[in-house]
Amino acid sequence: MTLIRFRTDAPHEEPAVTLDAFLGQSNATAVRLEAGEDARALLPHLDRLALIEIAFPAFRDGRGYSAARILREAGYAGELRAQGDVLLDQVVQYRRCGFDALASEKELDPAAIDAALARFPFVYQKAADAAAPAWKLRHG
Repeated sequence: MTLIRFRTDAPHEEPAVTLDAFLGQSNATAVRLEAGEDARALLPHLDRLALIEIAFPAFRDGRGYSAARILREAGYAGELRAQGDVLLDQVVQYRRCGFDALASEKELDPAAIDAALARFPFVYQKAADAAAPAWKLRHG
């Protein structure tokens, strides 16, 4: 597995617990959301989580993007990691939705990721990242 991080702080080393385990007891600071689990269940606990790992069981399963955006828009500032079938072709979308780490089952080339993120200097809609849409740049 390849771990690519866009953050400068140290990676969170505590293993992520399942959502059920976290909600059932836990004082864990890392949780894993499986595809289809509701990210909103974590909203009351965001202040104590350092890592939320979101599963991508298949590249064509986009539910993790929605989970990431829900968490970022709710104010989650910890590490948000996409894990599983993470592809280079979707790196820009991961970043725009708020992911700041990728844990891919396939080998990813860091230089290719940097090139993909730099390929398009403008975006066209607001997202979870801080990029200003092109229309806003034109119209102040």
